[in-house]
Formats: sequence, C-alpha cells, structure tokens
Amino acid sequence: MIRLEKINKIYNSGENETHVLKDISFEIKKGEFVAITGPSGSGKSTIMHIIGALDSPTTGKYFLDDQDISLKTDDELADIRKNKIGFVFQSFNLLPRTSVLRNVMLPLIYAGIPKEKRYEMAASALESAGLEKNRWHHFSNQLSGGQMQRVAIARALVNNPSIILADEPTGNLDTKTGEIVLKTFRDLNKQYGHTIVLITHEKEIAEKADRIIFIKDGTII
Repeated sequence: MIRLEKINKIYNSGENETHVLKDISFEIKKGEFVAITGPSGSGKSTIMHIIGALDSPTTGKYFLDDQDISLKTDDELADIRKNKIGFVFQSFNLLPRTSVLRNVMLPLIYAGIPKEKRYEMAASALESAGLEKNRWHHFSNQLSGGQMQRVAIARALVNNPSIILADEPTGNLDTKTGEIVLKTFRDLNKQYGHTIVLITHEKEIAEKADRIIFIKDGTII
C-alpha cells in the first residue's frame, strides 16, 4: 500500500543545507500496524508528512496504492488526503465550543455530504472509536484528554480512509489513558482492517505495534 524508494529530504536556508532524510526505503502493507520511532529530530515527522501527502521529497519516489504521488496535482493530493488518509495529532485539533458530533461531521460538511448521511457516518465513526454515546452532544472542551483523542480518531475515520496516520497521539495523555487510546488503534486495525502508521518517540508506545521502523539522524537503523 505504501512504498518509499530512496527518499531524501533536504532543506536549504541561505547557504545552509540540512539533510533531514537520507535514502529512506520501506514498504507498509495493507492492514499493517506499524510504528515509526526515533529520537526528536530524527526525521520521523518529515516521513509522516511525506506519507500523508503534506510534503514532497527532494529526491526519491513515494507510491501509494501503486500510484506515484510525485506526479499528482495539488487538487489530486487534496483528494488523496480527504479520501484515503485520516490524521490524528497529539493536540487533538478539535473546536472547543462545538459538540462532539459536529466536530466529527466537519469533514463531511466540507465534502458536501447531505445532513442525514453526515449524522449516520459520524455516529458510526464514534462507535468505532469507542466513545460512549452519552458524550456525543457534549462540547469537546467538556471531555477528558482520552475522550478528546477518541473524538479526533472518529473524525479521522469518518471518511472511511484506508490509512490512519497518528502523530504522537498519546503525547498529551497520562499512561493509563494512553493505553486506552492505543487499544482503540489496535481494535481499528484488527477488527476493521485499517492500516495504522503510528509516529512516536516512546519505545513503550512503539512496541504496541506489529512492526517498528527506527529512524536516527534521517536514516533507518
């Protein structure tokens, strides 16, 4: 499903050149649960941005479902992000004075999905993410950190993407709540077949995945 071939990412700032990724090559198959880990500054977030079609490599090839992403237009990349990839971030990125349901439905509103269908799809995503139904009409700022992250997961799921990219999803959570969120990802992977790519700098979190790709100084170790 995901294939990176000799990916390099170089940032230029005046006369200074920073080589963030160096000949990165790996594959992730459909239905895998993979962690990409390494210390801060290792390049793992840059890899996530490339996989998520948010950034492009300086050299090398990235294939998603056997399609060369470098050949896509900006509009085509936006469609890929909208339809194939769900993003979950450390900071949740929810609207605070907005209900859980509306937060989850927002991507569907932008996509022009009819109102009745939006509710049905949002409810299904919230059930898959494991958020109790009696929380659905709460404002997001009335929820615990773990509940907010499950809302964020539901929002990532609502368009039924084949890939979920999670960037440090437990970073703002205590250990017990983080375990609950990780179990949600595990259930999504095992029960629904979603491909999960988890970005983390924590070894204990990475070990919850089926496979670990360890990055250091822009290189796979």
